[in-house]
Amino acid sequence: MQCLFAFVFILLLLHSGVSEASDCESGAENQPKVARTIWVDQSGKGDFSSVQKAIDSIPSNNNQWIRIHISPGTYREKVTIPIDKPCIFLEGTHSKLTTIEWNDHNVTSDSATFSSYPDNIVARGISFKNFYNIPPAVVDGKNPVVPAVAARIYGDKSAFYFCGFFGLQDTLWDVEGRHYFYGCYIEGGIDFIFGSGQSIYERCQVNLTLGKYAPEYPYGYITAQGRNSSYDPSGFVFKSCEFTGSGKTYLGRAYGPYSRVIIYRSVLSDLIIPAGWDAWYYVHQEYNFMYVEHGCIGAGADTSGRVPWMTKLRTAQLNEFVNLSYIDKDGWIDKLPIQP
Repeated sequence: MQCLFAFVFILLLLHSGVSEASDCESGAENQPKVARTIWVDQSGKGDFSSVQKAIDSIPSNNNQWIRIHISPGTYREKVTIPIDKPCIFLEGTHSKLTTIEWNDHNVTSDSATFSSYPDNIVARGISFKNFYNIPPAVVDGKNPVVPAVAARIYGDKSAFYFCGFFGLQDTLWDVEGRHYFYGCYIEGGIDFIFGSGQSIYERCQVNLTLGKYAPEYPYGYITAQGRNSSYDPSGFVFKSCEFTGSGKTYLGRAYGPYSRVIIYRSVLSDLIIPAGWDAWYYVHQEYNFMYVEHGCIGAGADTSGRVPWMTKLRTAQLNEFVNLSYIDKDGWIDKLPIQP
């Protein structure tokens, strides 16, 4: 994963050359609405039997919300929403019934089951899975865990409601932009929520599976947040979440020199290692990080053994991050064609 900085930098340059997508058109009285619905059904009863074919049918530079309703089933395909196709609403029946799944690993940037590039994307009730090497195959007596991304999210103003993300290493690549995850389930073992997104995870379940699939590993890492400067607005905020699973894990390690993760009023089980956080490649830069735990409960919430460079925020400072305005000052969430 650490080899991706150059790739991401080039990608950001390419993205910056594309004009920012305007907000999707609203209906009467400025209420968000869906212009039309495309039906995906594996049995042939819909417009398409493939999620990707449904996306391909949407015209470039579309500016109206188009819903792709995906009937129950496991869709074995890699799915990409290209940068010129904003305003797409992917609607599954339920995350336990509608699954997009693939098993791939080459390099991290190519392995994702689901990739979303444009602004203004929303999904509900879908699971995204990458089951490559789960459980890890034995090689020379060892079970190596390798990166295999379930979903990567590049675009700004992207939201996921009641979705599932399944992998072991690098499950969810929260690359960049403002993102909102509500009521989602995310599992993995190593760096399984990583990237430089400016994101709020609210009422999500974060589940460690390292003890289940690779028990020989002494510990894992839940987050690897990649904030790169004091001016970078990015950060991961976990609000009213539950951290469960099997094995032992750090809450996170620094993927950038100003890494920022805030865990607020969440439940931490005993899988959390007492130190809590790891500087990784940024030893001696720890006081540039912002790692905050506030109001958490559970067997893993005792901070007495945490690293000495954890951040303490005053109430006013904390509210800047835990309020929805951290990612939504312009009100984009209310403009989505779906709410929790």
